Amino acid sequence: MIELKNVERSYKAGHAETWVLRRIGLTIKEGEFVTVMGPSGAGKSSLLNVLALLDDGWLGEYWFGETAVHKLNRKQRADLARQHIGMVFQSYHLLDDLTVAENIDLPLSYKNLPAQERQGMVADILDRFQIVAKKDLFPSQLSGGQQQLVGIARAVVHAPALLLADEPTGNLHSTQAREIMELFCELNRAGTTIVQVTHSEENARYGKRILELRDGWLKRDEMLHATEASAK
Repeated sequence: MIELKNVERSYKAGHAETWVLRRIGLTIKEGEFVTVMGPSGAGKSSLLNVLALLDDGWLGEYWFGETAVHKLNRKQRADLARQHIGMVFQSYHLLDDLTVAENIDLPLSYKNLPAQERQGMVADILDRFQIVAKKDLFPSQLSGGQQQLVGIARAVVHAPALLLADEPTGNLHSTQAREIMELFCELNRAGTTIVQVTHSEENARYGKRILELRDGWLKRDEMLHATEASAK
């Protein structure tokens, strides 16, 4: 599904150049559940932003299925992301002037769906996440944990082929966190490819493969044993 070849990312500050991704070569197959780990500053979020097509400043090759992402312009990349990718942000990225229901509906607005079908999909996800009572509230009226739930609901409502999650349970209490990870497993079993960034060893065990980044380099790429991957 995804293949990266010699992907690199750096930032310039004056005459200095800081590398956050170095010669990343990576293949992620359709239906995998991959966890990206590593210390702060290792390049985890930078890698996720490249995969999410949110960053245009990288070098190398990125193949999404048969599509050569590195040859697409910015609009083509945005269209590809809207159709196939869901993103859970660590800092929510909800739109302040939209209600909870309108935020969740946003990914559906880019698809050619009848309004009634979109409303039904939003209603289903509101019920699934037990936030029906919050549907007419604005992000500023929600707690951090509630905003995180809305962000996750928005990411999965359009059943993306690829779900990317940056510390998806960081602001949730343990019960909510477990429910979200079990939802991710359910989505994965249904065919969604998932890549999560986490510091949580417990969350990592829900995945089937661990990538470890250090100083921008991919230092570890290991499949988890089936018994370990299914441990809760």
